[in-house]
Amino acid sequence: MRGRAVKAGSHAGAGDLLELVRSGRATTRGALQQATGLSRATVGQRLDRLFRAGWLREGAGGPVDSPLGGRPSITLEFDDSHAVVLAADLDTRHARAAVLSLTGEVQAEHTGTLVIEDGPDAVLDELGRWFAALLEKAGQSADAVCGIGLAVPGPVDSDTGRVVQPPIMPGWDGHDIRGRLSRAFAEHAGGPTGPTGTPVLVDNDANLMAYGEQRTGYPDCSAFALVKVSTGIGAGVVVGGAIYRGIDGGAGDIGHIRVPEGADALCKCGSYGCLAAVASGGAVARKLAETGVPAASGSDVRDLLVSGHPEAMALAREAGRHVGNVLATVVTLLNPGVLMIAGDLAGTPFLTGVRELLYQRALPRSTAHLDVVTSRLGERAGLV
Repeated sequence: MRGRAVKAGSHAGAGDLLELVRSGRATTRGALQQATGLSRATVGQRLDRLFRAGWLREGAGGPVDSPLGGRPSITLEFDDSHAVVLAADLDTRHARAAVLSLTGEVQAEHTGTLVIEDGPDAVLDELGRWFAALLEKAGQSADAVCGIGLAVPGPVDSDTGRVVQPPIMPGWDGHDIRGRLSRAFAEHAGGPTGPTGTPVLVDNDANLMAYGEQRTGYPDCSAFALVKVSTGIGAGVVVGGAIYRGIDGGAGDIGHIRVPEGADALCKCGSYGCLAAVASGGAVARKLAETGVPAASGSDVRDLLVSGHPEAMALAREAGRHVGNVLATVVTLLNPGVLMIAGDLAGTPFLTGVRELLYQRALPRSTAHLDVVTSRLGERAGLV
C-alpha cells in the first residue's frame, strides 16, 4: 500500500483514511482533514466506521498544534491485533505456510512437502489442513482470519486470481484457486462458506517476494527487481511502490527468454532454448544427475551448494553467467536501483557468475548506481 495515491475531497473513503493513518502520513483528525479536504463531521463519520470494525485505535496525545495552547491532539493508530492473515508460498515440491499478524509478524509457521504436479485440488485441500493446524498452534480461531494470501510459481491474472498457462504447474491453468482454497479453509478450519467465504489473494511468487523485500528492506528504492532462481526462473519488479505485472500478469517471466547456449535444451514450456532450460535449479539438477550426483530439483541443488559440492558450485556459477547475460538487458531496460537474487541458487557461486556477465555486457551508465544483492528475508520473503 506504500505510495498509493489517496483520493481528495468527497471521494476519500474510509479505506483512504486508514491508509493515511497506517502509512503515518496523517495520524490525527486534523491532519486527516488537511490531507483529504473532508469536513470535520465527515472525517468523524468515516473514522467511526473504522473504529467499529476494529481497524483503528486511539493512541497517546500528540503535540499541541496551536501556538495558543489547548488540549493535545489524540493520535490515531492502526490496530494490528484484531485479526490475522494466512499466507502460503508454493514451490514445485515444497511449500511454506504461516499465520501472521496484520503487520506481518509470524505467529505460527510450517514447511513441508507439497508437490505442485499433484494438481490444485490435492494441493489446496492440503493447504486447508495446514492452515487449520497453524491456527490451533497460534491460538487463533478461523473467525479471526480476515484474508488468505497465496504465492504460486506461475503467471497470474491478478483480476481473477487464476494462473495462465503455467509451464511448471500442470493441471492448474485457469483453475479457480481463490474459490477452491476458500472452500478448503472452510472445510478444515471452520471458516465462512459461500459468497462470504474468506477472501483469497493469489499472485506470482517472484512478484510477492519482490514486494516483500522492497517494502521491508528498500522502501525508498523506486525501481526494484528480484530474480528468483529455483526449479524455474522468474522475476518480480516493483516500480513506484507497486508491483509491475504487465497487461495480464506476464511481466517478469524471464525464464522463457531464448538464449543461444540452450538451442538444444527442451524447456518445460515445450520450446527449445529458454533460459530456464539451461540455468534454472532444475537444469543444474539434471546436469548433476547425468554425472551420477543425486539431484532432482532446485532444492536438492541448494543442499549440495550448502555442503560445498564442487561440481554443483561450478555449475551454479555457469548458470549465473547465463542469467547475468540476460539481466544485462533487463537492467538496461528498467534501470533499477537494486537487483536482488533469490531462490535455491542464490549464493556466492551463482552471484559471482551473474556479476561477471552483467557488468561485462551492460553499459556502465546502467550499473553505476545499481546494488546487486541477495535476499534479506530468505525463505520467508513470499510469506512477508
